[in-house]
Amino acid sequence: MPVITVDSKDLETLSGIDRQKIIDNVSMIGAEVERVEEETIDIEFFPNRPDLYSVEGVSRAMKAFFGIAPGLKKYTVEPAQVEITIKKEVKDVRPVLGCAVVRGLNFTSASIKSLMDLQEDLHWALGRGRKKVSIGVHDMTGIQAPFTYTTESPDFAFVPLDHTEKMTMTEILEKHSKGVKFAHLVKDMKKYPIIKDANGNVLSFPPIINGTLTTVTESTKELFIDVTGTSKEVYTALNIVVAALAERGGIIEAVRIIDESENGNAETILPNLEPSKHSITQEEIETHLGFKLTPEEITTALAKMGFDAAVSSDSPTAFDITAPAYRADILHEYDIIEDVAIGYGYANIPAALPENYTAGKSHPLSIARLAASEAMVSLGYSQVMPFTLTSEKIHFENMRRPVTEDVTYILHPISEDQTMIRTTILPGLLEILALNRHRELPQKIYEVGEVAVNGKNKQKIAAVSIHHAANFTEMSEVVDAFLREVSTEYELKESDDPAFLSGRAADIYVGGQKIGVFGEFHPGVLTAFELGYAVIGFEADMSKIF
Repeated sequence: MPVITVDSKDLETLSGIDRQKIIDNVSMIGAEVERVEEETIDIEFFPNRPDLYSVEGVSRAMKAFFGIAPGLKKYTVEPAQVEITIKKEVKDVRPVLGCAVVRGLNFTSASIKSLMDLQEDLHWALGRGRKKVSIGVHDMTGIQAPFTYTTESPDFAFVPLDHTEKMTMTEILEKHSKGVKFAHLVKDMKKYPIIKDANGNVLSFPPIINGTLTTVTESTKELFIDVTGTSKEVYTALNIVVAALAERGGIIEAVRIIDESENGNAETILPNLEPSKHSITQEEIETHLGFKLTPEEITTALAKMGFDAAVSSDSPTAFDITAPAYRADILHEYDIIEDVAIGYGYANIPAALPENYTAGKSHPLSIARLAASEAMVSLGYSQVMPFTLTSEKIHFENMRRPVTEDVTYILHPISEDQTMIRTTILPGLLEILALNRHRELPQKIYEVGEVAVNGKNKQKIAAVSIHHAANFTEMSEVVDAFLREVSTEYELKESDDPAFLSGRAADIYVGGQKIGVFGEFHPGVLTAFELGYAVIGFEADMSKIF
């Protein structure tokens, strides 16, 4: 789940709520405080609430929740003064476009960072790494409407963001950091999408990079926002961005979008911030939540979650509800019922004994996992939970191991980082070490978890240790202590696993069958994971140990 870093003073200024009060209560709206620093708070939100991925979104939600500004937040959209044309040739490349203008802005370094962070978080949450949605924000000072969304050949040149010299679009994809990172999104295109102003100046090469001409600074007062992509999430992302800017006093202005086609031009006015309308009966709410609520309790709970709700004029047991246009997660009435529970407060739900009596006992697998964890904790290791989804690059290339045929692949992966289910745990542990390079050493972590081999789940245990003096002998002692602790007799044989240094690795055998491996990781593995110290580790099949 995404972790959002918010500036404490900025949040207090926007919301008018004390920082500690927010820290103590933000978990009630579906979040978890990960870290509190002197000037920032790291908050983890559910992926279904991208409207909360900014200081502005958190402020709006907390003001509603505390009753400072309950109910639906209404945003005024001024009539369109700016026009953009979608050319026919771009329809086969990246067809969906949403635009808006926001005027009257007063940026600070904190608010610019919040906007940029929101942009990148939406690229992940709604855009699937910019594939479905990419967002461009542009200072309007040096550009002239009307704008055009069209295509250009790979040899077309302009000055991209963070550069001072022109580069062709091919050069951007090969040399610019953003171009290299996202080149795969346009690799099959003969011509690339581009947005220009009336004078031919480049605003954006979506989904790759903006032009440097429209760089946003603290002196920026007016923004042109383009959101391009391949799905309707484009419009949701646009609504989230403009609503966040409006929270800072920005004046939202519509953009007229002219869509060229073989059958003539079609006109659309965006953004559309009209709330969606829903009707839910009291019986539906109470059936799904499992307890009784008064109409007042329901409407109050929804107001705390940013909805307008009232008893229907057609029925005293039904509610007419309007939901914000920036809420990407309201796909069904059930989503609103969930917000009734959140707004009412899970702690306020009355406790009740279950109607059916059941007796349970620990599963043998749970007992084995607990025994393994107790052994590793006693050896000074901390438990972690890496992702079970990974990629061939991490799983095989970085580990210097050949691709095996026992892999379960994801049929429709949403990113290049999650294309398969792991068959071993060690790569995930090394990723965690890489993410914590700035932390003090030594670091000793382990996991008891599931892998998928030949389409079947298996339980494995793995551990790694990083520090300047880590060596084969240390890990040999850990393996010996662990297996003795769980009463397992074993023998060792020299290993040829390419992930480890030759002569400093051993395979673990139990009952004549290989169940695992341990040793010192090869320098090539350390380089691939950008680790600057020696790393040792082991992995074993739990089913063969217990």
